[in-house]
Amino acid sequence: MQPCDQNWTHITEFVMVGFAEVHETRLLFFTLFLTMYLLTLVENLAIILVVGLDHRLRRPMYVFLTHLSCLEIWYTSVTVPKMLAGFIGGHGGKNISYAGCLSQLFIFTFLGATECFLLAAMAYDRYVAICMPLRYGALVSWGSCIRLSAACWLVGFLTPILPIYLMSRLTFCGPNVIDHFFCDASPLLALSCSDVTLKETADFLVSLAVLLTSSTVIAVSYGNIVWTLLRIRSAAERRKAFSTCAAHLTVVSLFYGTLFFMYVRTKVAPSINFNKVVSVFYSIVTPMLNPLIYSLRNKEVKGALGRAFSFRSWKGQ
Repeated sequence: MQPCDQNWTHITEFVMVGFAEVHETRLLFFTLFLTMYLLTLVENLAIILVVGLDHRLRRPMYVFLTHLSCLEIWYTSVTVPKMLAGFIGGHGGKNISYAGCLSQLFIFTFLGATECFLLAAMAYDRYVAICMPLRYGALVSWGSCIRLSAACWLVGFLTPILPIYLMSRLTFCGPNVIDHFFCDASPLLALSCSDVTLKETADFLVSLAVLLTSSTVIAVSYGNIVWTLLRIRSAAERRKAFSTCAAHLTVVSLFYGTLFFMYVRTKVAPSINFNKVVSVFYSIVTPMLNPLIYSLRNKEVKGALGRAFSFRSWKGQ
């Protein structure tokens, strides 16, 4: 929290420092992040198109995967273009209005929470498919799949309402320099002249509720999956069953590991630079890796991608 001066004026614009420490190599980092962003767009669009075009993938599991790919595109698009503008746009490229900053934080939190719930829904889907295969069609029908996906988006949208409302009630009287590449809660709280105790507590409780709720569903689902697999006598059958959820488990490990580190805390981050690195990982690197993980670890997706992009397949059409 910043001390308040008697001659303070309300901040209407913030300046995002971004990666100021790499100023001399900013073009290299610009090229690197631009390449990662474009790869994220291309990979996730490929997943969406392949699932939509290949009738073999028109199953609930891949409907969730399509939602996840759409979310990853928006998730990176909220922060990366503005970060890229900061590398090459001079001082103006780093500026963001007060309303724009809160909007970016709201959308970023909304999409992050939605991804948590979507990953939990995908874990439940794998649980039913492996532990209750005979009831899969009834428990994970198209109707229930659509309702579950809609619920993930709705609860994700509701998640940032209280934190953003409390953020909007804080006073910012200078300085207005955010030591980050997007409007995250921790660096914003460091600039406030108000008492941020209530805001920090609300952030902690909301983050904890989202992460614990979704991770509990995932843990219980995979606990039951492991128990079911251990009772299968054939090692080949066990490997075949587990291979259907290996990609999802890898994505969950990457995403939740960084989120628990970043957001289940009560105090302003002590090491901003380290937090930037972690933020890059879950906001840029992970969305780029997720489609690769699903395509490399899932034989059905890999086969569909091969059919979609093979010359013979297009020639046959």
